[in-house]
Amino acid sequence: AMAAPGQNVAVVVHRAGDLRLENRPIPEPGPNEVLLRMHSVGICGSDVHYWQHGRIGDFVVKDPMVLGHEASATVVKVGSGVTHLKPGDRVAIEPGVPREMDEFCKTGHYNLSPTIFFCATPPDDGNLCRYYKHSASYCYKLPDNVTFEEGALIEPLSVGIHACKRAGVTLGSKVFVSGSGPIGLVNVIVAKMMGAAAVVVTDLSASRLQKAKEVGADFTIQVKNETPKEVASKVESMLGCMPEITVECTGVQACIQTGIYATRSGGTLVLVGLGPEMVTVPIVNAAVREVDIRGIFRYRNTWPVAIALLASKRINVKPLVTHRFPLEKALEAFETTKRGEGVKVMLKCDPTDQS
Repeated sequence: AMAAPGQNVAVVVHRAGDLRLENRPIPEPGPNEVLLRMHSVGICGSDVHYWQHGRIGDFVVKDPMVLGHEASATVVKVGSGVTHLKPGDRVAIEPGVPREMDEFCKTGHYNLSPTIFFCATPPDDGNLCRYYKHSASYCYKLPDNVTFEEGALIEPLSVGIHACKRAGVTLGSKVFVSGSGPIGLVNVIVAKMMGAAAVVVTDLSASRLQKAKEVGADFTIQVKNETPKEVASKVESMLGCMPEITVECTGVQACIQTGIYATRSGGTLVLVGLGPEMVTVPIVNAAVREVDIRGIFRYRNTWPVAIALLASKRINVKPLVTHRFPLEKALEAFETTKRGEGVKVMLKCDPTDQS
């Protein structure tokens, strides 16, 4: 369905398997909000999952929900209380906004606040649309030398920043990244930037491992049908030692098992990928070797860091974008992502600027 340019075209999931383009009213920003004309929005695996399955864990699509949470935009209107932004500013959007100042916010862990608003997590609408309003405090001005696409990529990049910080990556670290999808790749980029001496990446797909090499991986291992212990020993022989840090980005049971076996005694395994609620893992192996297992939930305080890194050209995320579609072709873009083609599919929401 084509919509007139003045209207607010949105990509909406109604239930499992039912994705539509529809018109929504253009929202009015509140005192501490800004109205944004969306520019670039990346498609995430979670967006595809909500479309295909109608839920992720306890988050169930009960009412129609706008998808999209990896986004950049132009400010078109500011609320009466907003002072740091003005119409015309280009911004990157942090999709998670706490609704109240609870104990988690007070201790600096606002991402763990149970009442947080998060774009495209039921029941909260995302920003894959022409016009969207958002809390001004969670919109970050982009410097002139950072593109809209880089701005949209800050969201997945933030997962890598938060995971590598939780993992304790530092000067000379040996790191094993399991999985070479977009999140595996941002972890490679960030780990190298934080001083990792060697990064090894595993995946089933040769083309994805080629992309990992392109963004800085030192070694890659294409997994076929080896056991977790066999993959772990391949990781060790590639690095010349067991890695101090493993970042698991698949959520697959066998990969989590591999992560435990591969990590050096006294090291850290960070679980980034999410799979089934219950997985069987060699927990005693981890316990007796003092391997710390850490989880992450999204990110916090990462946008200013990411913007500084992009503006200073310390990191390059541009190779991650492999496909671009105008907003009107969102269904085609989602099909492309579902087929696993390329790495990051970007939707262009502004009909006047498809750059």
